[in-house]
Amino acid sequence: MTTSGAEPVAGGQEAGGTSTPALAVFGAAVREIGIVVVMALGLSFVVKTWLLQAFFIPSGSMEDTLLVGDRVIVSKLTPGPVDLKRGDVVVFRDPGGWLDAVPPVTRSGVSGTIHDGLVFVGLLPAESEDHLIKRVIGLPGDHVECCTTEGGLMINGVAIEEPYLKPGDDPSSLDFDITVPAGHLWVMGDHRSDSEDSRFHDPSETGRDGAVPIDVVTGRAVATVWPLARADWLSAYATTFAQVPGGRAAR
Repeated sequence: MTTSGAEPVAGGQEAGGTSTPALAVFGAAVREIGIVVVMALGLSFVVKTWLLQAFFIPSGSMEDTLLVGDRVIVSKLTPGPVDLKRGDVVVFRDPGGWLDAVPPVTRSGVSGTIHDGLVFVGLLPAESEDHLIKRVIGLPGDHVECCTTEGGLMINGVAIEEPYLKPGDDPSSLDFDITVPAGHLWVMGDHRSDSEDSRFHDPSETGRDGAVPIDVVTGRAVATVWPLARADWLSAYATTFAQVPGGRAAR
């Protein structure tokens, strides 16, 4: 003899329905992932704003130290808690008239929005057209001149050898004799024959115009991180400037 009626479904799930516990677990997982993503983006933004930022190298002015297409990490603790020193490689905003006007790179659609968002929070390197990268040669108050009878630079009366220069380049194709103003830096590229640096923006030939204000310095480039085959720390060549007297560390 058979009985009528349906047997209850094991586990409390109605026929044709969806498990309520499964939905709850899925929803909790989605919320947790969302929280982690938001926290990661927030942390990345904080790091980019106050600690580290990635930049893309668009020119050959710092060869062979940096090549076109390299990505570098810039520490924003310099200048600030950490003083600037001679030999530091620094990224700075155009102090005015150093760069030609370049149409901004525009990206449309969803991919453009995602790219701009990742750059904003610091997960992609900035492809900024208003920043430059050079090496600090003179600090505030330094007397920098070129060229000595041997064709090199002299800082505060001491001739220096520059091992970071691109092979085959002279220290400078221009003669100059300047004193770095207070609150400024004298900067030059490592590829001197392909670098329109402080030398080319100083019509007064005193250092007053060609020197870069410290307050436009974004930070010190500390490492090359891409491509991976070139990943390395960037040296400030402290021994090159060790015997130079005078001047002062700059913030």
